[in-house]
Amino acid sequence: MPTELPIACSLSATELRQRLADMRAIGRAALVSSEATDAQAVLRFRRDEQTLAALGDIVAAERECCAFLSLDLTNEPDAVVLTIRAPDGAEPVAHELVAAFRSETEAVV
Repeated sequence: MPTELPIACSLSATELRQRLADMRAIGRAALVSSEATDAQAVLRFRRDEQTLAALGDIVAAERECCAFLSLDLTNEPDAVVLTIRAPDGAEPVAHELVAAFRSETEAVV
């Protein structure tokens, strides 16, 4: 029987502020479109090496601190696509990430 991962972020307040700022910077520079539902978001970014590398770093870091989220990065011919899925109860965390990429919010931690 699989064990559910706890819905908890391991970042300090300072690290969280920096991570969200990094997401906002990537979003401002390269976000093309986004679609979000309660438990899933699909974000499309301009396809270039810098964006792919930056998103790869963010995804790797988020997998460490928020292992309960599913983050999939796909390199398509016309875009880099980030799909974020949240388990029940973790939707607010996914929404915060999407809002950061969309530059809709400033860190309030």
